[in-house]
Amino acid sequence: MKVISDLNQAALVDRSLAAVWHPCTQMKQHESFPLVAITKGKGAWLYDENGNALLDAISSWWTNLFGHSNTRINHAITEQLEKIEHVMLAGFTHPPVVELSEKISALTKHHLGHVFYASDGASAVEIALKMSHHYWQLNGKPQKKKFVCVENGYHGETLGALAVTDVAIFREAYGSLLQDVYTVTSPDARKAKVGETADDVAKHAAKQLEELFAKEHQQIAAFIVEPLVQCAGQMAMHSPEYLRLVRELCNRYEVHLIADEIAVGCGRSGKFFACEHAGIWPDFLTLSKGISGGYLPLSLCLTTDQIYQAFYGDQTSQGFLHSHSYTGNPLACAAALACLEIFESENVLEKNIERSQDLANAFTWAKLDPRIEHWRQQGMILAFDVKNNCLKNPKTFARTMFANSLEAAVLIRPISNTIYVMPPYILSSEETMQLGKAVQLALEKTLV
Repeated sequence: MKVISDLNQAALVDRSLAAVWHPCTQMKQHESFPLVAITKGKGAWLYDENGNALLDAISSWWTNLFGHSNTRINHAITEQLEKIEHVMLAGFTHPPVVELSEKISALTKHHLGHVFYASDGASAVEIALKMSHHYWQLNGKPQKKKFVCVENGYHGETLGALAVTDVAIFREAYGSLLQDVYTVTSPDARKAKVGETADDVAKHAAKQLEELFAKEHQQIAAFIVEPLVQCAGQMAMHSPEYLRLVRELCNRYEVHLIADEIAVGCGRSGKFFACEHAGIWPDFLTLSKGISGGYLPLSLCLTTDQIYQAFYGDQTSQGFLHSHSYTGNPLACAAALACLEIFESENVLEKNIERSQDLANAFTWAKLDPRIEHWRQQGMILAFDVKNNCLKNPKTFARTMFANSLEAAVLIRPISNTIYVMPPYILSSEETMQLGKAVQLALEKTLV
């Protein structure tokens, strides 16, 4: 494969810089780190206008499960396009949204259902937070309106979701706009002291949450967590024991449990839902990213029948007061249905056991490198940290590693000193080994 050699691709890049404000980006940095102009994709590969290839090792921001330009998903969207592209979901319904809702609920073994739709992950989190808040109002406990989040957690960048996000740069910029929340320690297994296990760290973290609940549960509506992996929080991974303990605490103290599976759901953890590893179900579960295979904006929030029934009544004010113009868009739902069909017909979860082992094998070198610590993996997510004393410039490491990875024909986006890969579920063993070697090559160049 050719590598991307001309990062500027001047015409399109210049037009983009003149017209587009790119997300979560300091635009001035593109003076020294040029944009990459992509014109097509096929399988796990992205291509520039000259046909140079780039292995998409992070699934285009964790969304693309079955490759770019997937024939089955393309066909499903095209077929739906000939029927109806969009219709409002208030007062109307359509086959794709009904079928998708039924299938998603069945995947939870009908513990959760009555799916509420939006377009992006943050919006799904907003829905869960608002539903929890409104539920307690309807049940005569309006004082239960505070939320609890986890240290270094990330749930999106709309105001409600940002309030339960514990990322310093966001709090510094927008903290004055946000609701006060409680933040508890992370069960991040990297915190384990000598002789401790990931389960021990989970128990310590759950103990702190228990102390908070014991004191403040009368004011607390819900606790929100990213099950098993805090992805934007440098891929911090924790034991399923934490989820089991949290579920018991939420039951005991009458606090809703919100599982944000936007990044870790849809098979990424090794099971379809990350909560399944712990054998628990939350009161609210949010999905986005991979649910449409990385094709179209789609997110959803599932909840229990008990919560749904609380909103069911004669008064409009008792209903859930939330809407999006593109709620339950038929094209996006058709893409999601095609993804679920691929999961079923191609035994994706079973095959991902082998793929995750391929991924581990491709990064065996990182386990042996003395400059690297905290090698970790959860299903189709693999990460490790470069030791701080090995970084020439910690502030620019991620950008430099990103640029060097492009030269090695692979797309990764380190988070601080954490290097991670979250590839599509279609890589061959050969492509996976190629990925591991490319990341190793880029890291060697970065640390010289």
